[in-house]
Amino acid sequence: MALHRLTSITMGVPNVGETAAYYADFGLAPENDGWFASRDGGRQLRIVHAPARRLVEVRVGVDHPDDLAAAAARLHRLDVPVERTPGSLTAYDRPTGVRAVLEIAPRLVQDPATVTAYNGPGRTERAGSRAPGILRTDRVRPRKLGHAVLGTTDFGTTTAFFHDGLGFKASDHIKGHGAFLRCSTDHHNILVLASPVTYLHHTSWQVDDVDEVGRGASAMLEEHPERHVWGLGRHHAGSNFFWYLKDPAGNFSEYYSDMDCIVEDQLWTPEVLEGAKGLFSWGPPPPPSFLAPEDLAALMTGAHSQAR
Repeated sequence: MALHRLTSITMGVPNVGETAAYYADFGLAPENDGWFASRDGGRQLRIVHAPARRLVEVRVGVDHPDDLAAAAARLHRLDVPVERTPGSLTAYDRPTGVRAVLEIAPRLVQDPATVTAYNGPGRTERAGSRAPGILRTDRVRPRKLGHAVLGTTDFGTTTAFFHDGLGFKASDHIKGHGAFLRCSTDHHNILVLASPVTYLHHTSWQVDDVDEVGRGASAMLEEHPERHVWGLGRHHAGSNFFWYLKDPAGNFSEYYSDMDCIVEDQLWTPEVLEGAKGLFSWGPPPPPSFLAPEDLAALMTGAHSQAR
């Protein structure tokens, strides 16, 4: 596909210092000017000040100037203004105000991680030693940014912006409520959610395996049990293991592993998911605060105040 990866996102929060400290604990490496780097993806998160928490910017890699021209033509058909440079295209989603930047960027090539040996019925991959997952002592550091989840007050327009305009592809749908969209071979890089207010629901970060999901979350909770939101579990859409935590601004962050990979579009059939399938395959049920974050009422009040 013309789009090949989610390069980075910028989140706006009212408490930059506290939130930055959280993502350093989460395993991202602090860099200059509010940036944080993952192990394989480089600078993928920027934290800036905003009156309320929100997704400010999404950057997406493309291969060639022709990819920018094609996206500009699609956005023009949607009556979305475009700013062009030789190496980038910038457009704004009207309902959410999110700035989307398509930029010519190299494709991300990840060195294969060591395959974890797991024993199973009739299959002994590990004998005479304890499981690698319980012997690891190094801190968990995310490999790359996987996806961001965006709440919008105009589900149709925001979905069209990413899908029909920018060129994301649809992987699955939550009936009447959500669209899992991809700009890479990952199952989804943006999830658009219908919401009474615009906000950033969560960002998701790849780790090596389910042991790293558990170890990462356990380390985050050791001195801060209040960070726990939901996990351990496995999603149906994307199939990935997950554990969600909450940053000081109210955004959720997810460690994930074993995400579905869509290399050949014709071999994948999107589903329209209803009920629990839209949320998870197994694990504890999601808490109400995951489905409707506790600060949504305050965000709605702030949005109405700004509108007046």
